[in-house]
Amino acid sequence: MQVITSKDNEIIKNIKKLKEKKYRDQTGEYIIEGIKLVEEAITENAKISKIVVCEDCETDGSIPKDLMYEIAKYDCIYVSKKIFEAISDVSTPQGILAVIKKCSEMSQQEILYNEDIIVVLDGVQDPGNLGTILRTVDSVNLKQIILSQKCADPYNPKVVRSTMGAIFRLNIIESKNIIETLKEIKKNKYKIVTTSLETNESIYTADLNRKAIIIGNEANGVSKEVLEMANEKVKIPMLGKTESLNVAVATGIILYEYVRRKME
Repeated sequence: MQVITSKDNEIIKNIKKLKEKKYRDQTGEYIIEGIKLVEEAITENAKISKIVVCEDCETDGSIPKDLMYEIAKYDCIYVSKKIFEAISDVSTPQGILAVIKKCSEMSQQEILYNEDIIVVLDGVQDPGNLGTILRTVDSVNLKQIILSQKCADPYNPKVVRSTMGAIFRLNIIESKNIIETLKEIKKNKYKIVTTSLETNESIYTADLNRKAIIIGNEANGVSKEVLEMANEKVKIPMLGKTESLNVAVATGIILYEYVRRKME
């Protein structure tokens, strides 16, 4: 077994570059890390470019044997502990990561119009919030999500970890022009619904059939341009003095109102 021990190795240098968005965009690849995420990637038939294993973890049994058998089917490289820690993005690495190819740009831009609701994020910038929203969208069995250009990078390592594997099951559409994208959605007979405090319409009474639900920025909410396109505005009723909710929490409430109705 050959073990890479040099930080100047070209493979190692290229993997380290993937911590930066511009290189993820250039190569069409991103990093996942940890036993669970690598297992999920294999199960979901993600496009695995290569798998990196810390030599200590290969010998001490910390990585399950059945996973070691599976990763042997891929382009697998072994590195020293020092090198693994240099390319890892977590404080306590599990000794395994993988480089994943993104879906093709063409397939990413194809919006499905066969689902009841389409979730659109308008400037959600916190990686933890974005990852949690992706995970929530997957949990209600929706297959896609649309992101405006002002959103955090969905392939940021923090976002990827927060999705807990949901990133492999969602078509993530990164819109270059959210207004034009919403116009196209309207042409396909969906109505645009935004969250807003300036309405009396409750999410619990709003019709959720063939709606594009817009979730806004953490600090400023939905942008003015998008608000002007809205067919409806809704809010989540609150009994206490707090005026707004965390964006990921609010998204969860809205989507699980949709689930509640589906189960009636």
